[in-house]
Amino acid sequence: MLYRINGLHLLPGEPHSLLQKKAAKELRVAEREIRKWKLYRSSLDARKGRISYTYTVDVTLDEKCRAKPSVKCTRITDEYHYRIPKPNAPKEAPFVVGFGPAGMFAALVLARAGLCPVVIERGKPVEERALDVDTFFSEGTLDPESNVQFGEGGAGTFSDGKLNTLLKDKNYRGRFVLEELVKAGAPDQILHQNKPHVGTDKLRIAVRGIREEILRLGGKIYFESRFLRPVIKEGRVVGAEVAFPAGAETVPCSALFLAIGHSARDTFINLRSMAIPMEKKIFSVGVRIEHLQKNINFAQYGADFEKWSLPAADYKLAVPTQSGKTLYSFCMCPGGFVVPAASEAGGVVVNGMSNFDRGGSNANSALLLNVLPEELPEDLFAGFAFQRDLEEKAFCAGGENYGAPYQLFGDFLRGEKSRGFGSVTPTYARGVNGADLNGILPEEYCLSLAEGIRKMGRILTGFDAEDAVLTGVESRATCPVRILRGENYQSEVARLFPIGEGAGFAGGIMSSAMDGMKAAEAFMKELEKTV
Repeated sequence: MLYRINGLHLLPGEPHSLLQKKAAKELRVAEREIRKWKLYRSSLDARKGRISYTYTVDVTLDEKCRAKPSVKCTRITDEYHYRIPKPNAPKEAPFVVGFGPAGMFAALVLARAGLCPVVIERGKPVEERALDVDTFFSEGTLDPESNVQFGEGGAGTFSDGKLNTLLKDKNYRGRFVLEELVKAGAPDQILHQNKPHVGTDKLRIAVRGIREEILRLGGKIYFESRFLRPVIKEGRVVGAEVAFPAGAETVPCSALFLAIGHSARDTFINLRSMAIPMEKKIFSVGVRIEHLQKNINFAQYGADFEKWSLPAADYKLAVPTQSGKTLYSFCMCPGGFVVPAASEAGGVVVNGMSNFDRGGSNANSALLLNVLPEELPEDLFAGFAFQRDLEEKAFCAGGENYGAPYQLFGDFLRGEKSRGFGSVTPTYARGVNGADLNGILPEEYCLSLAEGIRKMGRILTGFDAEDAVLTGVESRATCPVRILRGENYQSEVARLFPIGEGAGFAGGIMSSAMDGMKAAEAFMKELEKTV
Protein backbone atom coordinates (compact mmCIF):
# COMPACT_ATOMS: atom_id res chain seq x y z
CA MET A 1 0.00 0.00 0.00
CA LEU A 2 1.28 3.43 -0.92
CA TYR A 3 0.19 6.61 0.86
CA ARG A 4 1.08 10.22 0.25
CA ILE A 5 1.09 12.24 3.48
CA ASN A 6 0.93 16.03 3.31
CA GLY A 7 1.66 18.73 5.84
CA LEU A 8 4.37 17.21 8.02
CA HIS A 9 6.48 19.86 9.76
CA LEU A 10 10.01 20.04 11.14
CA LEU A 11 11.77 22.95 12.77
CA PRO A 12 15.17 24.03 11.41
CA GLY A 13 17.80 21.65 12.74
CA GLU A 14 15.44 18.70 13.30
CA PRO A 15 16.53 15.55 11.39
CA HIS A 16 14.55 14.03 8.52
CA SER A 17 14.40 10.76 10.44
CA LEU A 18 11.62 12.27 12.57
CA LEU A 19 9.36 12.24 9.52
CA GLN A 20 8.93 8.47 9.77
CA LYS A 21 7.57 8.85 13.29
CA LYS A 22 5.24 11.64 12.22
CA ALA A 23 4.07 9.62 9.19
CA ALA A 24 3.32 6.59 11.37
CA LYS A 25 1.23 8.80 13.64
CA GLU A 26 -0.85 10.11 10.72
CA LEU A 27 -1.37 6.56 9.42
CA ARG A 28 -2.01 5.25 12.94
CA VAL A 29 0.48 2.40 12.53
CA ALA A 30 3.66 1.41 14.34
CA GLU A 31 6.90 2.74 12.87
CA ARG A 32 8.09 -0.84 12.25
CA GLU A 33 5.12 -1.36 9.89
CA ILE A 34 6.48 1.21 7.47
CA ARG A 35 8.38 -0.74 4.81
CA LYS A 36 9.96 2.37 3.25
CA TRP A 37 9.36 6.07 2.83
CA LYS A 38 10.80 8.92 0.77
CA LEU A 39 10.42 12.64 0.37
CA TYR A 40 8.04 13.75 -2.34
CA ARG A 41 8.09 17.51 -1.72
CA SER A 42 9.68 19.93 0.74
CA SER A 43 9.38 23.66 1.28
CA LEU A 44 10.50 26.32 3.72
CA ASP A 45 7.67 28.23 5.39
CA ALA A 46 8.67 31.59 6.86
CA ARG A 47 5.18 33.05 7.20
CA LYS A 48 3.85 34.51 10.44
CA GLY A 49 7.37 34.89 11.80
CA ARG A 50 7.75 31.17 12.64
CA ILE A 51 10.15 29.32 10.39
CA SER A 52 9.57 25.64 9.67
CA TYR A 53 9.99 23.10 6.91
CA THR A 54 6.88 21.48 5.42
CA TYR A 55 7.08 18.03 3.85
CA THR A 56 5.05 15.64 1.77
CA VAL A 57 6.25 12.04 2.03
CA ASP A 58 5.34 8.82 0.24
CA VAL A 59 5.05 5.82 2.55
CA THR A 60 4.86 2.13 1.60
CA LEU A 61 3.09 -0.25 4.01
CA ASP A 62 2.68 -4.02 3.90
CA GLU A 63 -0.59 -5.06 2.25
CA LYS A 64 -1.72 -6.69 5.50
CA CYS A 65 -1.17 -3.53 7.52
CA ARG A 66 -4.42 -2.06 8.90
CA ALA A 67 -3.82 1.65 8.65
CA LYS A 68 -6.36 4.22 9.81
CA PRO A 69 -5.10 7.23 7.85
CA SER A 70 -5.85 10.81 8.88
CA VAL A 71 -7.11 13.49 6.48
CA LYS A 72 -3.49 14.33 5.63
CA CYS A 73 -3.09 10.93 3.95
CA THR A 74 -4.08 9.96 0.40
CA ARG A 75 -3.98 6.42 -0.97
CA ILE A 76 -2.21 6.36 -4.32
CA THR A 77 -2.27 3.40 -6.66
CA ASP A 78 1.12 3.73 -8.35
CA GLU A 79 4.21 5.86 -8.41
CA TYR A 80 4.82 8.62 -10.94
CA HIS A 81 6.15 7.34 -14.23
CA TYR A 82 6.52 8.94 -17.64
CA ARG A 83 5.87 6.44 -20.42
CA ILE A 84 7.66 6.79 -23.75
CA PRO A 85 6.06 5.17 -26.81
CA LYS A 86 8.04 2.92 -29.15
CA PRO A 87 6.90 3.76 -32.70
CA ASN A 88 8.40 2.32 -35.85
CA ALA A 89 11.37 4.40 -36.96
CA PRO A 90 11.01 6.46 -40.15
CA LYS A 91 13.47 6.09 -43.03
CA GLU A 92 15.23 9.35 -42.17
CA ALA A 93 16.18 10.51 -38.67
CA PRO A 94 14.38 13.45 -37.03
CA PHE A 95 16.53 16.58 -36.65
CA VAL A 96 16.61 18.76 -33.56
CA VAL A 97 17.97 22.28 -34.05
CA GLY A 98 19.34 23.75 -30.82
CA PHE A 99 20.48 21.93 -27.70
CA GLY A 100 18.93 24.02 -24.96
CA PRO A 101 16.27 22.54 -22.65
CA ALA A 102 13.60 22.15 -25.35
CA GLY A 103 15.93 20.58 -27.89
CA MET A 104 17.72 18.48 -25.30
CA PHE A 105 14.58 16.83 -23.94
CA ALA A 106 12.96 16.47 -27.34
CA ALA A 107 16.11 14.64 -28.43
CA LEU A 108 16.23 12.54 -25.25
CA VAL A 109 12.63 11.37 -25.65
CA LEU A 110 13.17 10.61 -29.35
CA ALA A 111 16.34 8.69 -28.47
CA ARG A 112 14.58 6.70 -25.74
CA ALA A 113 11.90 5.83 -28.30
CA GLY A 114 14.59 4.39 -30.57
CA LEU A 115 14.43 7.09 -33.26
CA CYS A 116 18.13 8.09 -33.16
CA PRO A 117 17.72 11.88 -33.50
CA VAL A 118 20.34 14.15 -35.04
CA VAL A 119 21.05 17.33 -33.07
CA ILE A 120 22.40 20.47 -34.77
CA GLU A 121 23.92 22.99 -32.34
CA ARG A 122 25.63 26.18 -33.50
CA GLY A 123 27.64 26.48 -30.28
CA LYS A 124 30.19 24.25 -28.60
CA PRO A 125 29.98 21.40 -26.05
CA VAL A 126 29.46 22.74 -22.55
CA GLU A 127 33.07 22.17 -21.46
CA GLU A 128 34.48 24.25 -24.34
CA ARG A 129 31.64 26.74 -24.11
CA ALA A 130 32.40 27.39 -20.44
CA LEU A 131 36.01 28.22 -21.36
CA ASP A 132 34.81 30.70 -24.00
CA VAL A 133 32.42 32.28 -21.50
CA ASP A 134 35.20 32.58 -18.91
CA THR A 135 37.44 34.21 -21.52
CA PHE A 136 34.71 36.72 -22.36
CA PHE A 137 34.17 37.49 -18.69
CA SER A 138 37.87 38.05 -18.03
CA GLU A 139 39.19 39.49 -21.30
CA GLY A 140 36.15 40.82 -23.17
CA THR A 141 36.75 38.58 -26.19
CA LEU A 142 33.29 37.63 -27.45
CA ASP A 143 32.72 34.52 -29.57
CA PRO A 144 29.35 35.16 -31.32
CA GLU A 145 28.74 31.42 -31.63
CA SER A 146 29.84 30.34 -28.13
CA ASN A 147 28.66 32.50 -25.25
CA VAL A 148 26.00 32.77 -22.55
CA GLN A 149 23.26 32.54 -25.20
CA PHE A 150 24.63 29.92 -27.64
CA GLY A 151 26.01 26.47 -26.96
CA GLU A 152 25.16 23.16 -25.33
CA GLY A 153 22.56 23.61 -22.61
CA GLY A 154 21.18 26.90 -23.93
CA ALA A 155 20.97 30.19 -22.05
CA GLY A 156 19.74 28.44 -18.90
CA THR A 157 23.14 26.80 -18.38
CA PHE A 158 24.49 30.13 -17.16
CA SER A 159 21.67 31.02 -14.76
CA ASP A 160 20.39 30.05 -11.34
CA GLY A 161 19.08 26.86 -12.94
CA LYS A 162 15.52 27.22 -11.65
CA LEU A 163 13.44 24.10 -12.26
CA ASN A 164 10.01 25.17 -11.07
CA THR A 165 7.03 25.45 -13.40
CA LEU A 166 3.39 26.47 -13.14
CA LEU A 167 2.37 23.87 -15.72
CA LYS A 168 -0.02 21.15 -14.59
CA ASP A 169 0.95 17.83 -16.14
CA LYS A 170 -0.73 14.51 -15.40
CA ASN A 171 1.79 12.64 -17.57
CA TYR A 172 4.69 13.30 -15.17
CA ARG A 173 6.82 15.06 -17.78
CA GLY A 174 8.13 17.45 -15.14
CA ARG A 175 9.06 14.55 -12.90
CA PHE A 176 10.84 12.90 -15.83
CA VAL A 177 12.91 16.04 -16.44
CA LEU A 178 13.99 16.18 -12.79
CA GLU A 179 14.80 12.48 -12.64
CA GLU A 180 16.87 12.63 -15.83
CA LEU A 181 18.81 15.63 -14.55
CA VAL A 182 19.58 13.74 -11.32
CA LYS A 183 20.70 10.67 -13.29
CA ALA A 184 22.96 12.96 -15.30
CA GLY A 185 24.61 14.47 -12.24
CA ALA A 186 22.29 17.09 -10.71
CA PRO A 187 21.75 17.03 -6.90
CA ASP A 188 18.95 14.68 -5.86
CA GLN A 189 17.38 17.41 -3.68
CA ILE A 190 15.69 18.79 -6.80
CA LEU A 191 13.35 15.79 -6.75
CA HIS A 192 11.51 17.08 -3.71
CA GLN A 193 12.26 20.80 -3.34
CA ASN A 194 9.23 23.05 -3.78
CA LYS A 195 11.38 25.56 -5.68
CA PRO A 196 14.13 23.37 -7.08
CA HIS A 197 17.24 24.90 -8.56
CA VAL A 198 20.39 23.21 -9.75
CA GLY A 199 22.83 26.11 -10.11
CA THR A 200 25.09 26.81 -13.05
CA ASP A 201 27.94 24.67 -11.66
CA LYS A 202 25.83 21.51 -11.30
CA LEU A 203 23.77 22.15 -14.42
CA ARG A 204 26.89 22.01 -16.59
CA ILE A 205 27.57 18.51 -15.26
CA ALA A 206 23.99 17.38 -15.93
CA VAL A 207 23.97 18.83 -19.45
CA ARG A 208 27.04 16.78 -20.32
CA GLY A 209 25.43 13.67 -18.83
CA ILE A 210 22.29 14.02 -20.94
CA ARG A 211 24.41 14.51 -24.06
CA GLU A 212 26.24 11.25 -23.27
CA GLU A 213 22.93 9.44 -22.76
CA ILE A 214 21.57 10.58 -26.13
CA LEU A 215 24.77 9.42 -27.83
CA ARG A 216 24.61 6.09 -25.99
CA LEU A 217 21.08 5.58 -27.31
CA GLY A 218 22.19 6.08 -30.91
CA GLY A 219 21.60 9.79 -31.39
CA LYS A 220 24.11 12.07 -33.10
CA ILE A 221 25.13 15.59 -32.06
CA TYR A 222 26.92 18.03 -34.34
CA PHE A 223 28.40 21.05 -32.56
CA GLU A 224 29.62 24.24 -34.22
CA SER A 225 27.08 23.53 -36.95
CA ARG A 226 24.58 26.24 -37.84
CA PHE A 227 21.13 25.46 -39.16
CA LEU A 228 20.41 27.64 -42.19
CA ARG A 229 16.93 26.77 -43.41
CA PRO A 230 14.49 23.88 -43.83
CA VAL A 231 14.11 22.02 -47.10
CA ILE A 232 10.41 21.92 -47.94
CA LYS A 233 8.69 19.83 -50.60
CA GLU A 234 4.93 19.87 -51.19
CA GLY A 235 4.32 21.67 -47.92
CA ARG A 236 6.37 19.29 -45.81
CA VAL A 237 9.86 19.29 -44.32
CA VAL A 238 12.10 16.77 -46.05
CA GLY A 239 15.51 18.05 -45.05
CA ALA A 240 17.67 20.82 -43.68
CA GLU A 241 20.48 23.02 -44.92
CA VAL A 242 23.25 23.05 -42.36
CA ALA A 243 26.59 24.86 -42.26
CA PHE A 244 28.88 22.18 -40.80
CA PRO A 245 32.51 23.03 -39.93
CA ALA A 246 33.61 21.38 -43.19
CA GLY A 247 31.03 23.24 -45.30
CA ALA A 248 27.30 23.58 -45.99
CA GLU A 249 25.26 20.48 -46.78
CA THR A 250 21.65 19.61 -47.46
CA VAL A 251 20.67 16.57 -45.39
CA PRO A 252 17.38 14.65 -45.42
CA CYS A 253 15.27 14.33 -42.26
CA SER A 254 11.84 13.02 -41.28
CA ALA A 255 11.03 16.01 -39.03
CA LEU A 256 12.60 19.24 -37.87
CA PHE A 257 12.33 20.42 -34.26
CA LEU A 258 13.22 24.12 -34.05
CA ALA A 259 14.56 24.81 -30.55
CA ILE A 260 16.58 27.82 -31.69
CA GLY A 261 16.40 29.94 -28.52
CA HIS A 262 15.44 33.59 -28.14
CA SER A 263 18.66 35.09 -29.52
CA ALA A 264 19.11 33.37 -32.89
CA ARG A 265 18.10 36.48 -34.80
CA ASP A 266 19.80 35.37 -38.02
CA THR A 267 17.81 32.12 -38.02
CA PHE A 268 14.53 33.99 -37.65
CA ILE A 269 15.49 36.11 -40.67
CA ASN A 270 16.16 32.97 -42.73
CA LEU A 271 12.81 31.48 -41.68
CA ARG A 272 10.98 34.65 -42.75
CA SER A 273 12.64 34.45 -46.16
CA MET A 274 10.95 31.05 -46.57
CA ALA A 275 7.54 32.40 -45.49
CA ILE A 276 7.42 30.33 -42.30
CA PRO A 277 4.44 31.84 -40.41
CA MET A 278 5.51 34.01 -37.47
CA GLU A 279 4.04 36.84 -35.44
CA LYS A 280 5.15 39.57 -33.07
CA LYS A 281 4.59 38.90 -29.38
CA ILE A 282 4.98 40.57 -26.01
CA PHE A 283 8.52 40.61 -24.66
CA SER A 284 10.26 42.28 -21.72
CA VAL A 285 13.18 44.60 -21.05
CA GLY A 286 14.66 46.20 -17.95
CA VAL A 287 17.66 46.08 -15.63
CA ARG A 288 19.25 43.91 -12.95
CA ILE A 289 19.07 45.03 -9.32
CA GLU A 290 21.57 43.92 -6.65
CA HIS A 291 21.25 43.94 -2.86
CA LEU A 292 23.28 42.35 -0.10
CA GLN A 293 21.99 38.80 0.33
CA LYS A 294 22.03 39.15 4.11
CA ASN A 295 19.57 42.06 3.82
CA ILE A 296 17.21 39.95 1.70
CA ASN A 297 17.55 37.15 4.26
CA PHE A 298 16.64 39.53 7.08
CA ALA A 299 13.66 40.95 5.16
CA GLN A 300 12.30 37.46 4.44
CA TYR A 301 13.23 35.51 7.58
CA GLY A 302 13.69 38.14 10.25
CA ALA A 303 16.49 37.83 12.80
CA ASP A 304 16.13 34.02 12.84
CA PHE A 305 18.20 33.71 9.69
CA GLU A 306 21.32 34.21 11.82
CA LYS A 307 20.25 31.55 14.33
CA TRP A 308 19.54 28.76 11.85
CA SER A 309 21.42 27.55 8.79
CA LEU A 310 18.75 28.64 6.33
CA PRO A 311 19.05 28.76 2.55
CA ALA A 312 19.67 32.10 0.87
CA ALA A 313 16.25 33.77 0.68
CA ASP A 314 14.60 34.58 -2.63
CA TYR A 315 11.69 36.79 -3.61
CA LYS A 316 9.13 37.18 -6.38
CA LEU A 317 7.58 40.61 -6.78
CA ALA A 318 5.16 42.28 -9.19
CA VAL A 319 3.59 45.74 -8.85
CA PRO A 320 1.38 47.85 -11.14
CA THR A 321 2.53 51.30 -12.22
CA GLN A 322 0.70 54.42 -13.41
CA SER A 323 1.75 53.76 -17.01
CA GLY A 324 -0.39 50.63 -17.00
CA LYS A 325 2.70 48.43 -17.13
CA THR A 326 3.54 45.95 -14.37
CA LEU A 327 7.08 45.88 -13.05
CA TYR A 328 8.04 42.34 -12.08
CA SER A 329 11.08 40.47 -10.84
CA PHE A 330 12.41 37.66 -13.00
CA CYS A 331 15.13 35.02 -12.67
CA MET A 332 15.99 36.08 -9.12
CA CYS A 333 19.43 34.74 -8.17
CA PRO A 334 20.05 34.37 -4.42
CA GLY A 335 23.75 34.56 -3.60
CA GLY A 336 24.41 35.08 -7.28
CA PHE A 337 26.22 37.19 -9.84
CA VAL A 338 25.28 39.56 -12.65
CA VAL A 339 26.93 38.27 -15.82
CA PRO A 340 27.72 39.53 -19.34
CA ALA A 341 25.28 37.80 -21.71
CA ALA A 342 25.91 39.42 -25.10
CA SER A 343 25.87 37.35 -28.29
CA GLU A 344 26.48 40.17 -30.77
CA ALA A 345 29.49 42.44 -31.04
CA GLY A 346 28.92 45.99 -29.82
CA GLY A 347 26.07 45.21 -27.44
CA VAL A 348 25.82 44.79 -23.66
CA VAL A 349 23.29 42.36 -22.22
CA VAL A 350 23.13 41.42 -18.53
CA ASN A 351 21.77 38.28 -16.95
CA GLY A 352 22.02 36.58 -13.57
CA MET A 353 23.41 33.24 -12.40
CA SER A 354 24.06 31.39 -9.15
CA ASN A 355 25.99 28.31 -8.15
CA PHE A 356 24.12 25.50 -6.43
CA ASP A 357 25.18 26.67 -2.98
CA ARG A 358 24.02 30.24 -3.67
CA GLY A 359 26.94 31.34 -1.57
CA GLY A 360 27.67 34.76 -3.05
CA SER A 361 27.37 37.94 -0.98
CA ASN A 362 24.81 39.60 -3.28
CA ALA A 363 21.29 38.82 -4.43
CA ASN A 364 20.24 39.94 -7.89
CA SER A 365 17.14 39.86 -10.04
CA ALA A 366 15.90 41.22 -13.32
CA LEU A 367 13.27 43.94 -13.04
CA LEU A 368 11.26 43.85 -16.23
CA LEU A 369 8.48 45.70 -18.05
CA ASN A 370 6.53 44.28 -20.96
CA VAL A 371 6.85 45.72 -24.45
CA LEU A 372 3.62 45.30 -26.42
CA PRO A 373 3.71 44.62 -30.19
CA GLU A 374 1.49 47.65 -30.89
CA GLU A 375 4.04 49.94 -29.22
CA LEU A 376 6.58 49.24 -31.98
CA PRO A 377 6.66 49.64 -35.77
CA GLU A 378 4.77 47.07 -37.83
CA ASP A 379 7.83 45.15 -39.01
CA LEU A 380 7.92 41.57 -37.71
CA PHE A 381 11.40 42.08 -36.27
CA ALA A 382 10.80 45.50 -34.69
CA GLY A 383 11.32 43.87 -31.29
CA PHE A 384 14.80 42.69 -32.26
CA ALA A 385 15.62 46.24 -33.40
CA PHE A 386 14.32 47.62 -30.09
CA GLN A 387 16.47 45.17 -28.10
CA ARG A 388 19.54 45.88 -30.21
CA ASP A 389 19.16 49.65 -29.78
CA LEU A 390 19.14 49.29 -25.97
CA GLU A 391 22.09 46.90 -26.06
CA GLU A 392 24.19 49.25 -28.21
CA LYS A 393 23.39 52.21 -25.94
CA ALA A 394 24.42 50.12 -22.93
CA PHE A 395 27.67 49.16 -24.70
CA CYS A 396 28.57 52.81 -25.23
CA ALA A 397 27.59 53.81 -21.69
CA GLY A 398 29.54 50.88 -20.25
CA GLY A 399 32.84 51.98 -21.76
CA GLU A 400 32.73 50.10 -25.10
CA ASN A 401 34.62 47.12 -23.65
CA TYR A 402 31.56 45.06 -22.58
CA GLY A 403 31.56 46.76 -19.21
CA ALA A 404 28.01 47.49 -18.05
CA PRO A 405 26.46 50.84 -17.15
CA TYR A 406 25.39 50.96 -13.51
CA GLN A 407 23.55 53.42 -11.30
CA LEU A 408 22.64 53.42 -7.61
CA PHE A 409 18.88 53.59 -7.16
CA GLY A 410 19.07 56.94 -5.36
CA ASP A 411 21.08 58.41 -8.24
CA PHE A 412 18.61 56.92 -10.73
CA LEU A 413 15.80 58.83 -9.01
CA ARG A 414 17.82 62.06 -9.21
CA GLY A 415 19.04 61.49 -12.77
CA GLU A 416 22.70 61.60 -11.70
CA LYS A 417 25.59 59.40 -12.77
CA SER A 418 26.91 57.24 -9.95
CA ARG A 419 30.55 57.68 -9.03
CA GLY A 420 30.94 55.04 -6.35
CA PHE A 421 29.19 52.31 -4.38
CA GLY A 422 27.46 52.07 -1.05
CA SER A 423 27.17 48.79 0.84
CA VAL A 424 26.63 46.79 -2.37
CA THR A 425 29.59 46.09 -4.65
CA PRO A 426 28.46 45.09 -8.18
CA THR A 427 29.35 41.56 -9.26
CA TYR A 428 29.30 42.09 -13.05
CA ALA A 429 32.41 40.31 -14.32
CA ARG A 430 33.48 42.83 -16.98
CA GLY A 431 33.34 45.75 -14.56
CA VAL A 432 30.83 48.59 -14.43
CA ASN A 433 30.85 52.21 -15.49
CA GLY A 434 28.82 54.93 -13.80
CA ALA A 435 26.04 56.13 -16.11
CA ASP A 436 22.53 57.54 -16.11
CA LEU A 437 20.23 54.69 -17.11
CA ASN A 438 17.53 57.28 -17.78
CA GLY A 439 19.40 57.97 -21.02
CA ILE A 440 19.34 54.32 -22.12
CA LEU A 441 15.83 53.07 -21.40
CA PRO A 442 12.83 54.99 -22.77
CA GLU A 443 11.45 57.65 -20.42
CA GLU A 444 8.17 55.82 -19.80
CA TYR A 445 10.07 52.71 -18.73
CA CYS A 446 12.33 54.68 -16.39
CA LEU A 447 9.34 56.33 -14.69
CA SER A 448 7.69 52.93 -14.23
CA LEU A 449 10.95 51.45 -12.95
CA ALA A 450 11.36 54.18 -10.33
CA GLU A 451 7.73 53.95 -9.22
CA GLY A 452 7.77 50.14 -9.15
CA ILE A 453 10.97 49.81 -7.10
CA ARG A 454 9.58 52.18 -4.47
CA LYS A 455 6.39 50.11 -4.29
CA MET A 456 8.45 46.93 -3.98
CA GLY A 457 10.24 48.53 -1.05
CA ARG A 458 6.92 48.64 0.78
CA ILE A 459 6.56 44.89 0.27
CA LEU A 460 10.15 43.84 0.94
CA THR A 461 11.99 45.99 3.47
CA GLY A 462 15.08 47.64 2.02
CA PHE A 463 14.37 46.77 -1.59
CA ASP A 464 14.30 50.48 -2.50
CA ALA A 465 17.53 51.30 -0.64
CA GLU A 466 19.37 54.22 -2.22
CA ASP A 467 22.54 52.15 -2.64
CA ALA A 468 20.84 49.22 -4.41
CA VAL A 469 22.75 48.76 -7.67
CA LEU A 470 20.97 48.86 -11.05
CA THR A 471 22.87 47.38 -14.02
CA GLY A 472 21.69 47.49 -17.62
CA VAL A 473 20.36 46.24 -19.84
CA GLU A 474 18.38 43.03 -19.38
CA SER A 475 16.95 42.58 -22.87
CA ARG A 476 16.93 38.84 -23.62
CA ALA A 477 14.50 37.52 -21.02
CA THR A 478 11.93 36.68 -23.71
CA CYS A 479 11.71 36.52 -27.48
CA PRO A 480 9.82 39.24 -29.43
CA VAL A 481 8.70 36.72 -32.09
CA ARG A 482 6.60 33.56 -32.08
CA ILE A 483 6.84 30.87 -34.76
CA LEU A 484 3.23 29.82 -35.26
CA ARG A 485 2.11 26.24 -34.77
CA GLY A 486 -1.14 24.31 -34.43
CA GLU A 487 -2.49 21.98 -31.77
CA ASN A 488 -0.40 19.21 -33.33
CA TYR A 489 2.73 21.25 -32.45
CA GLN A 490 3.50 21.68 -36.15
CA SER A 491 3.83 24.78 -38.26
CA GLU A 492 1.69 25.16 -41.39
CA VAL A 493 4.66 23.38 -42.91
CA ALA A 494 4.15 19.73 -41.97
CA ARG A 495 6.79 18.06 -39.78
CA LEU A 496 8.19 21.45 -38.69
CA PHE A 497 7.92 21.63 -34.90
CA PRO A 498 8.72 25.06 -33.34
CA ILE A 499 9.45 24.47 -29.66
CA GLY A 500 10.71 26.13 -26.51
CA GLU A 501 11.31 29.66 -25.38
CA GLY A 502 12.77 30.88 -28.65
CA ALA A 503 9.74 29.75 -30.61
CA GLY A 504 7.53 31.60 -28.12
CA PHE A 505 5.95 28.64 -26.33
CA ALA A 506 7.79 28.41 -23.01
CA GLY A 507 9.45 30.53 -20.35
CA GLY A 508 12.22 28.74 -18.49
CA ILE A 509 14.14 25.48 -18.25
CA MET A 510 11.27 23.25 -17.11
CA SER A 511 8.52 24.58 -19.38
CA SER A 512 10.91 24.51 -22.35
CA ALA A 513 11.97 20.94 -21.64
CA MET A 514 8.36 19.81 -21.30
CA ASP A 515 7.40 21.63 -24.51
CA GLY A 516 10.11 19.73 -26.36
CA MET A 517 8.81 16.46 -24.93
CA LYS A 518 5.23 17.20 -26.01
CA ALA A 519 6.34 17.97 -29.55
CA ALA A 520 8.33 14.71 -29.67
CA GLU A 521 5.20 12.86 -28.53
CA ALA A 522 3.15 14.60 -31.25
CA PHE A 523 5.65 13.50 -33.89
CA MET A 524 5.49 9.91 -32.68
CA LYS A 525 1.70 10.00 -32.96
CA GLU A 526 2.16 11.09 -36.58
CA LEU A 527 4.46 8.12 -37.13
CA GLU A 528 1.78 5.74 -35.90
CA LYS A 529 -0.47 7.00 -38.72
CA THR A 530 2.08 6.97 -41.53
CA VAL A 531 4.81 4.40 -40.90
